[in-house]
Formats: sequence, C-alpha cells, structure tokens
Amino acid sequence: MGVFNGMFPILPGKEDAARALAKDITALRKDQFDALERQADITRETWTLQTTPGGSFMLAWFEGNVEKAFEDIATGQDEFTVWLRAHLRDITGIDMSQPEEGPLPELMLDWRA
Repeated sequence: MGVFNGMFPILPGKEDAARALAKDITALRKDQFDALERQADITRETWTLQTTPGGSFMLAWFEGNVEKAFEDIATGQDEFTVWLRAHLRDITGIDMSQPEEGPLPELMLDWRA
C-alpha cells in the first residue's frame, strides 16, 4: 500500500466550490465515491483547504494503490468519474485526464506508532 500527499491550487474565488464538492461526495454522492475509492484500494483519503498569502490550495492525502487511483480518475468514463474530473478541473484548473509529466511527490517520512 502506498500513500499520496499532494497540493493542488484552488483557482481564485473557488474555495466555496471546493467545500461544496467535498460535501457533495461525502453526502449526495457518497456511494459513488466509495465505489471509486474501493476500485483503487483506497483505504483513507483526506482533503484540507489551506489558505496562504500565495493563494488557496487543496491538500490531498490518501493511502492505497496510488498509481491505480490516478489511472482510474484519468481514464474512467462512468458518470461519476467524469463529473468529478469536471469539478476538479473547474476548481483547480488541472485536467486529471491529462496527468502532468514527472514523478509523484516524494515521500520523505512516514512514521507510525
């Protein structure tokens, strides 16, 4: 099992849209989100809104099959995945169907009790 911890920009004025998306996928679309997470063996995921002098960011952390999770969000054609990708693109400006070249963030420390 791997972990991912990444930072995504939130476009100016889209903070409320980010909050609404998180609320929608944990309430109205929970079953669909749960299915997407199970598909990639994701066991836990968190999103945090971080406001900085340089703008707002979505901090995303999850554990599971990291490569499969990104592949599924990039290529999934089911209604929920297409809907989620569109909302993420609207909020962050990042098209998850066109992953950026380069390595994933480097995990430097993973301490557990």
